[in-house]
Amino acid sequence: MVAAPTRIHLVRHGEVHNPDRILYGRLPRFGLNDAGRRQAQAAARWLNGRALAALFASPMLRARQTALTVVDGNPDSRLQISAWLNEVHTRYQGRPGADLDARGGDVYTGSGKGYEQPEDLVKRVKKFSMRVRKRYGGRQVAAVTHGDVVTFTVLWALGFDLTPKNKTRLRQAGYPVAYPGHASITTLTYHSADTDERPRIDYIQP
Repeated sequence: MVAAPTRIHLVRHGEVHNPDRILYGRLPRFGLNDAGRRQAQAAARWLNGRALAALFASPMLRARQTALTVVDGNPDSRLQISAWLNEVHTRYQGRPGADLDARGGDVYTGSGKGYEQPEDLVKRVKKFSMRVRKRYGGRQVAAVTHGDVVTFTVLWALGFDLTPKNKTRLRQAGYPVAYPGHASITTLTYHSADTDERPRIDYIQP
C-alpha cells in the first residue's frame, strides 16, 4: 500500500483549428483554436489548485499547447513530453471527418498491420502510469493526451472489453459523457503499487 493515493489527471487537449474538418491524427501543425485556448485555460485553473508533482504531454502540438497553458499559470511546473501519451497511430488520418462519422468513430477495424488497436493505447497508458506511480507515488500528476487514449483507458479501468464498438459505450460503462470533452479531465486514482490495480475513475469538465 502507498501512504496516499496517486492521482493521474488525464487531460484531453483543447479544441483544434481544423477548417477542413479532417481526421488530423498525428499530422503536424494542428494547434488549438480560440475556443481550445479558452478550454485549456479553464483546465489550467482547475489543475493549478492541485499541487502537481509533474506535468506531461503528448508530442502533438495541440497537447503541448494545452499543457503549456498549465505551465503559464504554474511557473514551478516543467513540461515533459511522453510518447506514451501520443495520439493513436492510424491509417485513416487525413481523411474527411465525415468518413470517420460514417464508421462510428472506428479507426481500428481494417486498419492493417503496423497501426494501433485499442489494446495498444491501453498498454501505453499502463506503462506511463506505472512509471508515474513509481516516481511520484502518493502525489498528483497531469498528463495531456487524446480522446481515444482516454476513452480506452476508461473502458479498461471499468472492466469493459477493448473493442472498437465499445468506444461508443462509455455511458454504459458508467462514464458521465459519451466521449471525453475538449480539455476535460479524467482522473485515475491508484491506492497501491500493484501492477494489476485498476484505478478509480472521476471526470470533470472545468
